[in-house]
Amino acid sequence: MLTRILVRDDMIKIFKCFGCLLFFCPLLGSAQLTITVSPPKIIGQKSLVKLAMKNGFASEVESARAVCFLLDGQGKMIGQSTKWVIGQNHIGLEPQAETTFSFLITNPQSFGTTNLTAKVLFSRVTLEGGEPVDVRQSVSVTASAK
Repeated sequence: MLTRILVRDDMIKIFKCFGCLLFFCPLLGSAQLTITVSPPKIIGQKSLVKLAMKNGFASEVESARAVCFLLDGQGKMIGQSTKWVIGQNHIGLEPQAETTFSFLITNPQSFGTTNLTAKVLFSRVTLEGGEPVDVRQSVSVTASAK
């Protein structure tokens, strides 16, 4: 009788733990706005950096602001651009939708090297209704393979 009670109590604890895992795992999951950054394409004094974005939120992303840094082989910044990558024309990004955006970075002189990398940081993301998003937890930026 005592062992049945212990087994039953242990099973209740296991089910509670399992229930907590099911409840909290989505909150600990991956980013809701995923960004893939393509390598820069150099054309004379201009560099084009393409972003591919996917909205994993349950609501529309109204706007998103990002800065793109262009770095040389030693990690020195040789150019930058800051733009609204979503919402620039009052057009948001629907849930589960994908879109692209291209940063155009110009330089007064021709780029001395073709070994350039792009680093993109998001400073602000706003959901439908003006709800702000913590970009450190909800935005994931990765570089695409060359």
